This record gives sequence, C-alpha cells and structure tokens, in this order.
Amino acid sequence: MSEPIAGAPNGEPLSSDRPPAPSPEEAIRPDGRWLAQVEAASGVKAGACYGCKKCSNGCPLSFAMDLHPYQVVRYLQLGQMDKLEGSSTVWICASCQTCLTRCPNQVDLPRLMDWLKEELVRRGQAAPEEKVRLFHQLFLKGVAKRGRVFEGELMAGYMLKTGGAFGPEAIKNARLGLTMLKKGRMKLLPERNKDRRWLKALFREPKGGSHA
Repeated sequence: MSEPIAGAPNGEPLSSDRPPAPSPEEAIRPDGRWLAQVEAASGVKAGACYGCKKCSNGCPLSFAMDLHPYQVVRYLQLGQMDKLEGSSTVWICASCQTCLTRCPNQVDLPRLMDWLKEELVRRGQAAPEEKVRLFHQLFLKGVAKRGRVFEGELMAGYMLKTGGAFGPEAIKNARLGLTMLKKGRMKLLPERNKDRRWLKALFREPKGGSHA
C-alpha cells in the first residue's frame, strides 16, 4: 500500500498553485463554424494566426486595451464573439498597420478590427469608447459625401458633439487648425472627388446592418 504524501513541516497539507478548474458553465466550447463565417464576411484569414503575439508586442496602443490583439483573434477562432462584446480593444485600434507588418502569416488585423466594429454595431452593441465610435461615424460620413475627408468639417462636427463649440478642447483645436491653415497643411474649402459613382457601391448598406 502506497504511503500518503507528506504535508508541510508544520503538519498542514501542502497548497497547490494551480488555479481551480473552470465550472462547466465557464468552460469555453469552441465553435469552428463561426470562424468560417468571420473569414468569409471579413475577407481576413483569422485561422492563420498561431498566437506568436508579435501583433500585441508591437502595438503602440496595447497599454490602453483590455484585450490584446492576439486575444481578439483567439476568441474569434474559438467562436466566442460574446467575449468581444463590450471590449474596448476593437474601438481603440488605430489601424496603424504595425501588427500586419509584423505578422509572419500576414493576418490583416486592422481590417478584421474594422469588420468587428461594423458587426458590433449591427448587433446593437454599445461601444465602450463612444467618442471613438463617433469619430469613426463622422469620418465615414465625410468619405461617403465627397470621396475624401475634410478635416475642418470632421473636427468641427466632433467638437460640437463632445465638448461644445466653445469648450477648451474646441478652442485648442481651432487654434491648431488656424496654424495648419496658415502653413498650407489644411484647406479652407473641401475638395470633392469628381467620380463618385464607386461610392454608392462602397457605402451601400448591407442587409440587416449599417455602417458604424
């Protein structure tokens, strides 16, 4: 008969550093069908990610995210879309392309994040970073109207909806805009893309959803 394992020197049982096993309700049940749907809808091969974490290690905004970029992809691979609802990471992503540049399998994470924004809006999910969502909406509205962004209109609309026309941030940005105007870095009047027929197809509202 085997001898029992000795306890601690003081006679107490040895403690284990292992975390407790998740309950059946907390355990993740992977659903591969969801990954196929995400790849088809977004055009991004999210299944090619093998978790090297180069995207997260190089992301300049990871310090402000509640989920690292690689974790977003992993939840999608496991079919856990509900884990991303309410996450700020999707909205904080600046689409700077650093992650795509570093990715050994060229997983287009910025494009995937943009698709996730649209999907969360379609589901009626509130954005934790509401100001980011507002900026996103105003940016797309300007592109849909002219085919390009007019910075003056974009920032004026953003300031009016966030801090008011005469708030400290609005005044600060107005001064910055005036400096940019003097240096020729911003135009007084907006330019319009002459051929805007392609915009109708680009911004055609998908069935069951709308642009973020």
